[in-house]
Amino acid sequence: MIRLTLILLVAFLFSCTETEEPVYLDEGCKRDWSEIREDGVLTLLAENSPATYFIYRGRNMGYEYELLHEFAKDMDIRLQIRMVNDLDEMHDLLNDCEGDIVAGNLTITEKRKLFVDFSTPHLITHEVLVQRIPHDTDTVSQLVVHLEELKGKKIHVWKNSTFYEHILKINDNLNLHMKIIPTEGDLITEELIRQVSTGEIDYTIADENVAKIDKYYYPNIDISLKISEDQDIAFVLRKGSDKLRDTLNYWLNDPKNRSTIGEVKRKYFDRKSLIRKANEQYSSLLQEGQLSPYDEIIKEESKKIGWDWRLISAIIYQESKFETWKTSWAGAFGIFQFMPATAADYGISRNSSAEAQIKAGIRKLNKNFNQWLELIPDSSEAVKFTLANFNAGRAHIDDARALCEKYGEDPNVWFGSVDKMLLNLSKPKYYRDEVVKNGYCRGIETYEYVIEILQRFEEYKSAFPEEGDEVSEIF
Repeated sequence: MIRLTLILLVAFLFSCTETEEPVYLDEGCKRDWSEIREDGVLTLLAENSPATYFIYRGRNMGYEYELLHEFAKDMDIRLQIRMVNDLDEMHDLLNDCEGDIVAGNLTITEKRKLFVDFSTPHLITHEVLVQRIPHDTDTVSQLVVHLEELKGKKIHVWKNSTFYEHILKINDNLNLHMKIIPTEGDLITEELIRQVSTGEIDYTIADENVAKIDKYYYPNIDISLKISEDQDIAFVLRKGSDKLRDTLNYWLNDPKNRSTIGEVKRKYFDRKSLIRKANEQYSSLLQEGQLSPYDEIIKEESKKIGWDWRLISAIIYQESKFETWKTSWAGAFGIFQFMPATAADYGISRNSSAEAQIKAGIRKLNKNFNQWLELIPDSSEAVKFTLANFNAGRAHIDDARALCEKYGEDPNVWFGSVDKMLLNLSKPKYYRDEVVKNGYCRGIETYEYVIEILQRFEEYKSAFPEEGDEVSEIF
């Protein structure tokens, strides 16, 4: 898309006033349900918040995320997450087909509907004033219980939101002379609420459902003053993705999904023990949060072999969800799910410390990686083969490469070549082929394993960004 078009989209989508004439934009890219089904992947553009999406101890969580996860599971497709740290960028990415759905606790408005489509509402909420409960040493002298009491006050609000538009109208209609401070999209509502709690700012505005979650973390805030009528919250879709919209709406409205949707709502809005996870240690919502309890040792050992620590973390999550006590039906154990014989080769046992297990797992990855580099000079491709090797062993990967050579595919490229032949190893025509030395393989497990790890790696990069991410694919 033309950059000017994208800028106009975001600017008008949220911040225009009632008197402005609509500005009609060029059509965006073309991607609908048929393309999503063919890819097998639905990409969600999500803000990092407990109402939408966050990572806790390596696990994906969040109210809107879980709704779409259930939808994707029922549709037999994979849900891929792209965390958007600047909310002002979301609609640019949607219009460029870099995502299929936007989730950010977004309100349905007539102005937004000029440029995007909305799903069936999945939640009803209203806007509230977020303020600190006064105490003796506080700069806030008393609790605001009527809008008129905001006269002359300073309030911080995201500039490209319905909050900003509503508070401007209230300010004008009631002649309150408030000082309204617009904030940028990288300062999410939860951060503004935190700043109210700590006394950095005095007031902000939030949707009640979000504010209710944050009140569990910040009990010194008050959210009782309602400043808008009830509003519908829905997922945002690109104009032209009608089949995706209709498919999602059918699922949201299907009576058989009511209990599932209701349970997800209760989980995030009624259960304190689960809600609190969002701001606990190892949550991506923390400014200096950790991905897992083992970040430091993973970073230290990953650096020794030149791998990205977030990729190693994605592997560990896939294997054990960071649970050192986990044991599989086949006898694999520990944080890297070593089989006993392999574990013995690397000097560890079931009683070894998490640190020892991590060191052993990374040594094995490095050994396999160097072996693949002797055959595959592209290091990024060698990583994918290493992941497959870690899951299925070397023998079946060699068979898939042999089939590639026989059928004219590239044996040094994973996606579209070797992974395809690995899938074929579950079919007699292929696993009985003379070039196959190790017979049948249920290749779908390894096929999915590689995809899921690389997908989780991208999610971890989004949640825990580092310098150089823009130019580094894997390393």
